[in-house]
Amino acid sequence: MEERIKTTITDGVADVRLVRTDKMNALDDAMFMALLETGEKLKSDKSVRAVVISGEGRAFCAGLDMGNFGRMASGERDANKSEVTGRLEQRTHGVANRAQYAALVWRDVPVPVIAAVHGVAIGGGFQVALGADMRFVAPGTRFSVMEIKWGLVPDMAGMYLMRGLAREDVIRDLTYTGRIFEADEALAYGFATRICDDPLADALATAREIADKSPSAIRAAKRILNDAPDGDAASILLAESVEQDKLIGGAHQKEAIMANLEKRRPNFAD
Repeated sequence: MEERIKTTITDGVADVRLVRTDKMNALDDAMFMALLETGEKLKSDKSVRAVVISGEGRAFCAGLDMGNFGRMASGERDANKSEVTGRLEQRTHGVANRAQYAALVWRDVPVPVIAAVHGVAIGGGFQVALGADMRFVAPGTRFSVMEIKWGLVPDMAGMYLMRGLAREDVIRDLTYTGRIFEADEALAYGFATRICDDPLADALATAREIADKSPSAIRAAKRILNDAPDGDAASILLAESVEQDKLIGGAHQKEAIMANLEKRRPNFAD
């Protein structure tokens, strides 16, 4: 896995880096597996309080490895297909298949995930970035919903993830044309959270700030926010109350109060 992704955890912040720099971190079978394995490990690591995912080298992720398109043209299936389960319609991870879950797993990681994006994030790379809670983007970064160029549709949860960020007509424009758009346009559409001269440094700083907040409250907030786009008023309001009832009077909430009153850094036990 370390040939594709390296992870270090410091003071509760997981620094996840795609390291296939010779291929601009393109998605081959090994990269899909590394994304899934990394996400699954972080889901169960209670010491992790925030995650930053980035790409080393010239790009965040250049999308599906070019070699897969040649195999498709010859009639072979692409790397999104699990060798074990067969066709893409088969669900391997809850409501998703393997390729879809490589993007969606970051929503299931129970703490905030920030994608630090530079260079390019196109096709599948764009969809992996969409799976994060936030996207900090370098000026000039290029994006594309590029699947149409290859006679395909976005199939790594892009259709699901885009709808919560941008207007429907914008999504249709980008999906039908596959055109390149840059960081300022991504910010205007809602795909970028911030434009940063050094997105990795800013993402790590924000992750450290989050890691200093109540872990229980942060996880509760992510649960509510994950469900909110598909929920009605009644279910969202009830979720707020349920989560708040669990937090009030808990050890983390007491420590948050005392740290503020005593004007000190909080010390939250795992």
